[in-house]
Amino acid sequence: MGEHHGPAKGISRWFLTTNHKDIGALYLWFSFAMFLLGGSFAMIIRAELFQPGLQLVEPEFFNQMTTMHGLVMVFGAIMPAFVGLANYMIPMMIGAPDMALPRMNNWSFWILPPAFTILAGTLFMEGGGPNFGWTFYAPLSTTYAPPSVTFFIFGVHIMGLSSIMGAINIIATIVNMRAPGMTYMKMPLFVWTWLITAFLLVAVMPVLAGAVTMMLMDIHFGTSFFSAAGGGDPVLFQHIFWFFGHPEVYIIILPAFGVVSHIIPAFSRKPLFGYDSMVYATASIAFLSFIVWAHHMYTVGMPVAGELFFMYATTLIAVPTAAKVFNWITTMFRGSLSFETPMLFAIGFVVLFTIGGFTGLMLSIAPADFQYHDTYFVVAHFHYTMVAGAIFAMSASVYYWIHKWTGRRYNESMGKAHFWISFLGFNLTFFPQHFVGLAGMPRRIPDYALQFADFNMMSSIGAFIYGASQLLFLYNVIATIRSGKKDDTAKTWDGAEGLEWEVPSPAPYHTFSVPPQVK
Repeated sequence: MGEHHGPAKGISRWFLTTNHKDIGALYLWFSFAMFLLGGSFAMIIRAELFQPGLQLVEPEFFNQMTTMHGLVMVFGAIMPAFVGLANYMIPMMIGAPDMALPRMNNWSFWILPPAFTILAGTLFMEGGGPNFGWTFYAPLSTTYAPPSVTFFIFGVHIMGLSSIMGAINIIATIVNMRAPGMTYMKMPLFVWTWLITAFLLVAVMPVLAGAVTMMLMDIHFGTSFFSAAGGGDPVLFQHIFWFFGHPEVYIIILPAFGVVSHIIPAFSRKPLFGYDSMVYATASIAFLSFIVWAHHMYTVGMPVAGELFFMYATTLIAVPTAAKVFNWITTMFRGSLSFETPMLFAIGFVVLFTIGGFTGLMLSIAPADFQYHDTYFVVAHFHYTMVAGAIFAMSASVYYWIHKWTGRRYNESMGKAHFWISFLGFNLTFFPQHFVGLAGMPRRIPDYALQFADFNMMSSIGAFIYGASQLLFLYNVIATIRSGKKDDTAKTWDGAEGLEWEVPSPAPYHTFSVPPQVK
């Protein structure tokens, strides 16, 4: 590099930074921008479905919106948000000076904005953007896709590269850089959930890369991986995709479990109940996530033995998940509870995620799934896990840790307003979708029969309420950073209004035990 001229100033500081907090902040801001972009796509979807008949957009553009909404939310909003939290918090929680591979950390962030610029740019190309759904099933995404599919594949490759590098960095950091005395079973649960998540990422992102590479070969190089005419099999695509896709949904939710396992003990003023069982439950969920992929595919005509295997394996995941829910509830039981914004979001998470878990259990039953498959019931189910799960936990973590990041307090009443408006808007949006789904309304369709009109109107109104509440959140965060009340009093202050306490968890990251020889 030649001679060193001190830290870069201004804009170049952000391009060149190797500081884990800077990179964590970049991830968090980027993911929020993608959240607003993906949310605006969702608003177009809900506006079109406000009443039956054509209102706003052509069916072709509607299909592009459903595709882009899913892709941007999963890969652009939720995943980078939790990677940002990991970057910011894990080194502090384990007593490390930074991430293990800071230069790679910088690169794994800075390839994301180009990847999503390419992805969003497909909307302006000839033939329009990807129109084949976020799961991009072949042959719709190969034989019948618009020309922009090649750019979509390139975007997914770059995004996957970023995820793999981020995961390697997190594993290297946690395994090699814990402070003296910080044994594995003393690590905070957020660190544990991310260690397990990172192994999942390293295992399954190459599978996604393989799927899109095979698509690329089918489109441009005359292969027939997914074309029955050339001896291939379209169902092969679904197997490969869901072998990636099912662990992927746990990649999204496990860090949320970690966050909630910090917030609930703090606002209950008592240690987390069953720390060890939480670690084992997380590991069990991760293991089981690899052997349930075909529950997304009951309707492809697999043998009954296959259906039974995937049904029992999927039902089994309910056991460690339920153990976690019981541990959170038992932590709150007889605690000295207070209901600041992070706690509201955490409790909202537990209640709504549990509803999502029950509908998931319904979907896991093969003969029942024949009725539910590809209806709005599935949409309702996975939004209860992704939105009320991952995004509620993400909101909770920002309120919980923003004081640690900025030294300033957020506006508590605005935070509570954000929670209640979100909670109302979310349930108004997605609860009615269970009903229209059970009544047979198919998903990803721009129009519908008259009997579904009332519930769809409710759903659309709820979506706009939920979307508006996120702008309130954005305002609160910016106001906190710029002019929030400074508070330097308590070193162990943990995000609740005017309360100071030592958090007596098994592994509070600011008071971990140091072996005698170090003292």
